[in-house]
Amino acid sequence: MNRTALALAVAPLVTSALPAAAQDVLPSMHHDYRVETVAEGLMEPWGMAFLPSGDLLVTERRGTLRVVSDGDVAGPVGGVPDVLYQGQGGLLDVALHPDFADNRMVYLSFSKPIGDGTEATTAVVRGVFDGESLTDVEEIFEAESRGRGHYGSRLVFDDQGYLFISVGDRQASPSGDLESHPAQDLSNHHGVILRLHEDGSVPQDNPFVGQAGALDEIWSYGHRNPQGLVIHPETDQPWANEHGPQGGDEVNRIVRGGNYGWPVVGYGVNYRSGSAIHEGTQREGMVHPEHVWIPSIGVSGMIVYTGDAFPEWQGDVFNGGLSGMQIARLDMEGEEILREETLLLDVARVRDLEQGPDGYIYVALENEGEASRLVRLVPAM
Repeated sequence: MNRTALALAVAPLVTSALPAAAQDVLPSMHHDYRVETVAEGLMEPWGMAFLPSGDLLVTERRGTLRVVSDGDVAGPVGGVPDVLYQGQGGLLDVALHPDFADNRMVYLSFSKPIGDGTEATTAVVRGVFDGESLTDVEEIFEAESRGRGHYGSRLVFDDQGYLFISVGDRQASPSGDLESHPAQDLSNHHGVILRLHEDGSVPQDNPFVGQAGALDEIWSYGHRNPQGLVIHPETDQPWANEHGPQGGDEVNRIVRGGNYGWPVVGYGVNYRSGSAIHEGTQREGMVHPEHVWIPSIGVSGMIVYTGDAFPEWQGDVFNGGLSGMQIARLDMEGEEILREETLLLDVARVRDLEQGPDGYIYVALENEGEASRLVRLVPAM
């Protein structure tokens, strides 16, 4: 049985929802844990990045960047670009340059207003963080894509210093001639994962460099809306999760030049009507997902756990869930998915996950339009 078939055949183990007392012990397959509040009062947190000091940079979707230190929420940080805070848009992910300790460089993705300011595209800037503001801010990427939501926007550096960026399909309709959908067209940035140098220039070994009708930045395509992106610590290969429609959220191992099939193949159906979208679930030449959720959980931030606080979770892939309001832990043996376990169920929309320097798992919870909090999973002693 292949990995996806196994994932679909084995129902997830639901082992813990948050009890009334947040300090109560929650059980899981390998580690009992508690949930601790890290900070409160954040408005729609979207992305997190740990500073060398142990403080957290946190984006708020309405356009502010905050510093969380010892439970206090400071900021807003100056120098953040103007964003279109509308629908799914706003200030989105944050990442540190691999040499941040020396150059203090911070990267932000956001929905950049275009035209008359009522539409936006995905863009990335970088600037030097002096503790209070970003200075020398420069735009290093602007997507050739237009639409409503589905900005993608996750940022991650690999061990060689390449920057990977996800861009969604901008909600282009999956109807008509599926082969002509923008996510199947290499001449735009709809539904892609990109690979760039730190300054936004294009590596010359990218798969479509020099190909007529293709944009050089593209590393993989045929995605719908990649909301989680991580570099696997054992292989230095990107992994991503992405939203399906009504069913069909995916986890994918991202290969150079890979076509991930949206909307030609997939596991979802049209919203409300439940009618078919795809010609099937697989096609030769299109990459098959490692794992699929039916129904969708609304995947979000993603980590591969490497810490010592939860030794039996090392190497496992953790995925946030928005509509599913959960953390989905994929129990891994190397790069093979053995089973799924549901953690932290029905607390709030899980927007992002980060592994802290203490080995705990930090979680950005999102209550739309209301104050939200950051929590962390810690071992139950």
